[in-house]
Amino acid sequence: MELSSSFIHFTNPSTSSPCNHYSFSSSFSPFPIQIHTKNLKFANPTCPNHRIFAVAVDPQGPQQELPKNSPQRLLRELAERKRGTAPKKKFPPKKFILRPPLDDKRLAERFLNSPQLSLKAFPLLSSCLPSSRLNNADKTWMDEYLLEAKQALGYPLEPSENFGDDNPAKQFDTLLYLAFQHPTGERTRARHVRSGHTRLLFLGQYVLELALAEFFLQRYPRESPGPMRERVYALIGKKHLPKWIKAASLQNLVFPFDDMDKLKRMEREPPVKSVFWALFGAIYLCFGMPEVYRVLFEVFGMDPEAEDCQPRERRQLEDVDYVSVEFEGKKLSWQEVAAYKPPEDALFAHPRLFRACVPPGMHRFRGNIWDYESRPQVMRALGYPLKMEDRIPDITKARNIELGLGLQLCFLHPSKHKFEHPRFCYERLEYLGQKIQDLVMAERLLMKHLDAPGLWLQERHRRTLMNKFCGRYLRDKHLHRFVIYAEDVQEKFEHNRKMRNPATTAVQQSLHGLSYAVYGKPDVRRLMFEVFDFEQIQPKAVV
Repeated sequence: MELSSSFIHFTNPSTSSPCNHYSFSSSFSPFPIQIHTKNLKFANPTCPNHRIFAVAVDPQGPQQELPKNSPQRLLRELAERKRGTAPKKKFPPKKFILRPPLDDKRLAERFLNSPQLSLKAFPLLSSCLPSSRLNNADKTWMDEYLLEAKQALGYPLEPSENFGDDNPAKQFDTLLYLAFQHPTGERTRARHVRSGHTRLLFLGQYVLELALAEFFLQRYPRESPGPMRERVYALIGKKHLPKWIKAASLQNLVFPFDDMDKLKRMEREPPVKSVFWALFGAIYLCFGMPEVYRVLFEVFGMDPEAEDCQPRERRQLEDVDYVSVEFEGKKLSWQEVAAYKPPEDALFAHPRLFRACVPPGMHRFRGNIWDYESRPQVMRALGYPLKMEDRIPDITKARNIELGLGLQLCFLHPSKHKFEHPRFCYERLEYLGQKIQDLVMAERLLMKHLDAPGLWLQERHRRTLMNKFCGRYLRDKHLHRFVIYAEDVQEKFEHNRKMRNPATTAVQQSLHGLSYAVYGKPDVRRLMFEVFDFEQIQPKAVV
């Protein structure tokens, strides 16, 4: 920077030197700058006139010290402070930056080359495969850690690719790799890994809940759902999962660079929960529900009779009614539940589960007023009985009788008979129905939204199955009129929606539990998506 200024020559009458002081004013500061020339040496000191046309000023050099109370000093300090604390301009992360959409040709190639469309025989399994093929980094992890994981879980060490194309276990190595890539791991930056893992854990949590619900319903045929929920939480609650991961020696695969015992609880539990759920999602897809029981009770060593798995003590109602012969006097083990296959001429898809939820004493209600007046209307609205091909006609007749008794149990509110007969209400069927409708909806969303991550599916799942909506779909069919209440509370439930809506929600869920026990999972899908239209996509009648 250059300044051009004319100097004013001051003459000092007391001295003989003609040039002693020069003064000029600068635009940088209103204060005059004095230049003393006592020590200056000029080439021609006797020259009476000295003119300086320009002075170079270094803006980075030391500035003149101003008084403490000077306004210029305060302004300068304020400017420096603002310059030091001014927020830097934040750029949005790359995942939020809009990118131009793919053209039709590239989009078609991406979907056609995706592994998610490679298995036509197993649509659910195919929807949980990664959205793109595994790369070298993925195969490096598999080469290093996959054998250790398979050995800890009790699987053969040979590559699963050796299985035939008609065997879902052929994809087990890929799904097992995705199961261990929790959100805080190294490989989750890759989109296909992150999305594949979250989709597996989304499915696995409902697989676990249904497996343990079926197990405890058959193991404790007289118990109400409250204690069973406490048993389930004691086994697969978030704070208990690190214990099972360590029991199976899988902690080094979840935390390859950290000691799990030294991590804080908030750092340890979320990755373990994520891996645990995703692991059972992969096992369920490749091997089915019996293998889920084996890994739970054999590999992880869960003990339903352990002291810390027992429910809290509570006042129990006396149960004077009979249970089915296969439950009398013994507790079923997990091997009996996992290995059970219904006989060829069984009445139901899950006969033992039906017997565990519908007590034999329900036959005393056969032929009552509800059976004659309400049951035909309910069966007509639900599309029952379904057409079945039975070798013996008596099997069809017996199934329809049992179905009618199960429907009456679904509409039997606890206020009616629970205090005298604790199992003559819909509570156990409701507990089973909650779990099966969660799993059916999860499978539906996975197959319907192939490119959606698990967190988005979880939120969609929650909003679709919200309790008020479940009861609303039942009321839209005008089936809430058939719920059987006690005489002293019937008017309250019919006119108070805060009491009526939870009751109709429970009836809705118990219907799903009954349809699962009698006809299997396909009938639950029919009720949810065709009869009650949970997704609200069917055209509505114009009134």
